[in-house]
Amino acid sequence: MTLDIFRGRMGRILNPLAWTLYRHGVSANQLSLLSLISAIVAGAAFCVNVLPVAIVTIAFNALFDALDGCLARNSKSESKQGDLIDHVCDRYSDIFIFGGITIGGYVAWQIGLLAIVGVLMTSYLGTQAQALGVGRDYRGLLGRADRLVLVFFVTLLSLGVPETIIWFPLLGWMMVFVAIVSNITALQRFYLAYHEI
Repeated sequence: MTLDIFRGRMGRILNPLAWTLYRHGVSANQLSLLSLISAIVAGAAFCVNVLPVAIVTIAFNALFDALDGCLARNSKSESKQGDLIDHVCDRYSDIFIFGGITIGGYVAWQIGLLAIVGVLMTSYLGTQAQALGVGRDYRGLLGRADRLVLVFFVTLLSLGVPETIIWFPLLGWMMVFVAIVSNITALQRFYLAYHEI
């Protein structure tokens, strides 16, 4: 079970904020781009081991990513172009965040690469299911919302536990977890979509 099942409840919380932003001339595409910029800054912060900046920008990435869809739905401005922009920004965000953690030396590059592959394949299979007529697939052990919450809290904990635990610091062990579980999630989505086509 993933945090994506709470999208409806989160929408009720975020909708008023999204509506306020819309009334002030902010578009869903602008929020998508802000989420990407936040992820770029977060990735850079991980690269140079400035964790407080990474924590703040991860939070902004998650907030803007949640708000762009709410704003598009509330303003009835949903479009295929906007959906494409959102997905491209999300994938680049994933690469910058997990790439930054890897480049920052928190984990071996091989594990970081495996984590990035799992993250991208999980998202790809979710949207590929939609392209094949099954519907967008948010199922599996570790969705995007789960990953962002995980990165946020593990980074926060890392401020108080900076030492290496056996081979890696906390962020490194998080990457090991993401490398394993995201690839399992991708295979779950493949299996479920395959049997529904």
